[in-house]
Amino acid sequence: MTNSIRIAVVVALYGAVAGCGGGSGDGGNSPTAPSGGTPTVGATVTITASGATPQQVRIQQGEVVRFVNNDGVTHVPSSNPHPTHSDCPGVNSVGSLQPGGSGNTAAMNTARSCGFHDHNNPDDTRFAGQILIGNAQAEPGPGYLIGGD
Repeated sequence: MTNSIRIAVVVALYGAVAGCGGGSGDGGNSPTAPSGGTPTVGATVTITASGATPQQVRIQQGEVVRFVNNDGVTHVPSSNPHPTHSDCPGVNSVGSLQPGGSGNTAAMNTARSCGFHDHNNPDDTRFAGQILIGNAQAEPGPGYLIGGD
């Protein structure tokens, strides 16, 4: 009978441990990333020979902006100011866009205004613009276009 009790206890413990396994361990209360773990594209900026369109976009916090190069030359969307590109480093994640290429900013998590320009054409305001994140207000132009105050 002692062996039967031991077996029953082992089986009960095994069942309790197995019942706890496989879960997240957090009771389901932790926030999770969207399925796939990829941030949502909140806006798309298209670059053509005429410039960037639209030049101002608004996204929600945590979203990204997609840049699409429909021009015949390479463009490099970059954060203001030129040449340091230090205002919103997430813009610099787009990288160099070959003709027909596209790329996304990093997730923009802070409500603010981020100016951008084409590193290859930093003084051409046709290739510059502004990303408004969350409830951020637009900054006056044309200073935001090339990083001036």
